[in-house]
Amino acid sequence: MYFSLLAKWLFICVFIGFLVGSASAIFLHSLDWVTQYREDHFWLIYFLPIGGFLVGLLYHYYGKSATKGNHLLLETFDKPKERIPLRMAFFVYLGTLSTHLFGGSAGREGTALQMAGSIAEQLNRFLKIDETERKTILFTAIAAGFGAVFGTPLAGMVFAYEFFEVGKLRYKVILPVILTIFLAHNVALLWQAKHSVFVINSLPKFSFFTFLYLLLAGILFGVCAYLFCNLSKFTRRIFNQMISFPPFRPLLGGLVVVVLIFIFDTTKYLGLGVPTILNAFQNPLPWYDFLLKMVFTIVTLSSGFKGGEVTPLFFIGAALGSAFSVFIPLPVGLLAGLGFVAVFAGAAKTPFTCVLLAFELFGLPCAIYALVVCFVSYCFSGKEGIYVVTLPKKFNLLGFLKID
Repeated sequence: MYFSLLAKWLFICVFIGFLVGSASAIFLHSLDWVTQYREDHFWLIYFLPIGGFLVGLLYHYYGKSATKGNHLLLETFDKPKERIPLRMAFFVYLGTLSTHLFGGSAGREGTALQMAGSIAEQLNRFLKIDETERKTILFTAIAAGFGAVFGTPLAGMVFAYEFFEVGKLRYKVILPVILTIFLAHNVALLWQAKHSVFVINSLPKFSFFTFLYLLLAGILFGVCAYLFCNLSKFTRRIFNQMISFPPFRPLLGGLVVVVLIFIFDTTKYLGLGVPTILNAFQNPLPWYDFLLKMVFTIVTLSSGFKGGEVTPLFFIGAALGSAFSVFIPLPVGLLAGLGFVAVFAGAAKTPFTCVLLAFELFGLPCAIYALVVCFVSYCFSGKEGIYVVTLPKKFNLLGFLKID
């Protein structure tokens, strides 16, 4: 019995790890290609409204439950009777590539999560799986998708905990999660998936004043995350109230983004914005870079374009931290790195994930600084996040982690 159970879960982990890792690699390669093609052909930006309209039509008439996006993953985990259709993987893949090809400001993690969840769901058609096992499989796939697309397996594991179960940690699913996520990560690397490399050249001595500067930065990053979440919610509500036919929303949103491009005469805030993120670690950026990226991203995603929020939040945080170096006496690279993880920590309500992100992307010494900033940002970012609706009303920083 134990041998058959072990063989079953070994098969599940290898199946998910290989397919999710391969899908993530294909997605990253495709994303690089469409981004480069857009940068070489500026005229494609004029077709952003049309691209958004066509993807909107696809989702409206054929998407069915896939239109819920990440919320479908959460609903399926809470109520395993829900089903994640295979079409979700194909639709979100095509929709995200369309967004980046024509110049929308979006990320990639939402696509990776939905592709992973859709792939893992197909196991239910072939294996006898109960509700608990199905939740474990979905949990494992989401961890693998996040870890493979960002090249951060440890952060991917913790992200799944914080994404699905705010305030709880379940030890019984750790083993399959670890196995699957490292398989997916290494499969993506075998497919030569590229991940950005971030360098923080200098770190200050951890003193009392350094701690005060970190507290100040964490508060400001938390306020930034609060603004992003609430402005996104407000803008989405405006689009929904103004336009009853969903495909017309990205049509209008695309028009707004095109107008913004010509008003500010730049394409810096389109797509992922990785070059600007890398520059933020080396040089102080203008104070308005984070704000304009926020505007471009909120209009793009709130109007219905496909993609994720995470990489834009990395951009916003890194740009904001880089700008802070003008008046906060800490190295520009450190502030950019802390903003990179802390704004995401506040907006997604995933502080543990972001500390591990700092560890995997910047090294262990930086994770110590990130531990302070991410939790301060988390506490000052409000109760609403980009994934969960609200945090518990009675929230205790030292007592919110429940272990069972």
